Amino acid sequence: MTEPVLQVRGVSKSFGALTANEDVSLDLRPGEIHALIGPNGAGKSTLIAAISGALTPDAGTVHLAGRDLTGLDMAARARAGLGRTFQISALAMEMSVLQNATLGALGGQAFRLFRPVMRDAGLRQVAQAALARVGLQGHARTRTADLSHGQRRQLEVAIALTLAPRAFLMDEPMAGLGLEGTAAMTALLDALRVEAPILLVEHDMDAVFRLADRISVLVYGRIIATGTPAEIRQNPDVRRAYLGEEASP
Repeated sequence: MTEPVLQVRGVSKSFGALTANEDVSLDLRPGEIHALIGPNGAGKSTLIAAISGALTPDAGTVHLAGRDLTGLDMAARARAGLGRTFQISALAMEMSVLQNATLGALGGQAFRLFRPVMRDAGLRQVAQAALARVGLQGHARTRTADLSHGQRRQLEVAIALTLAPRAFLMDEPMAGLGLEGTAAMTALLDALRVEAPILLVEHDMDAVFRLADRISVLVYGRIIATGTPAEIRQNPDVRRAYLGEEASP
């Protein structure tokens, strides 16, 4: 079996008496989309934050391409190849699309004091290539605030691409998109898996079952099942706990 690109083992995180994640383990294989689903409050975004380094878990390890990232902060994990998009947009709205992408490209390189970021031809080239990859090359000079919601989601993916990631962490990339935007994002993610596998948190079940090679179901901070979409659809525990169906006797 092919070695996983991303390995998460035994991750736990509590906030006082609230356990958000409890002994969570999963992996991400080359070329796949592994979806993480579950009801609101199940701990999905907390887990993504723990994997990315935005939160420090109470226990557990994270390995990327065989490298132990557990002790690294979010910036170091990004440089190591974890590309992340966020549930809530973190874009600089008054900057242009190209400026946002160029700043993203800077995150993948060692910091140099007083570096003239926006005049760095290498960074701009990386940014422009990423914008072209997501279909935003014609909006490079557009103020980010003037983009549609779907275009902002595309820009977030472009910023992640500037890091040349080994794996993507995507937290609800289709949130707030209409039918057309969801279709475009679904096609984009399907194409991106060839470049780097994707750990996908998403509430749009139609998109999840179209895209995912495997699905893990998180309920009350614990993974209750992992399998193919067909296996997850038929799992009685999942149907009771999340899909809102009564399991057949």
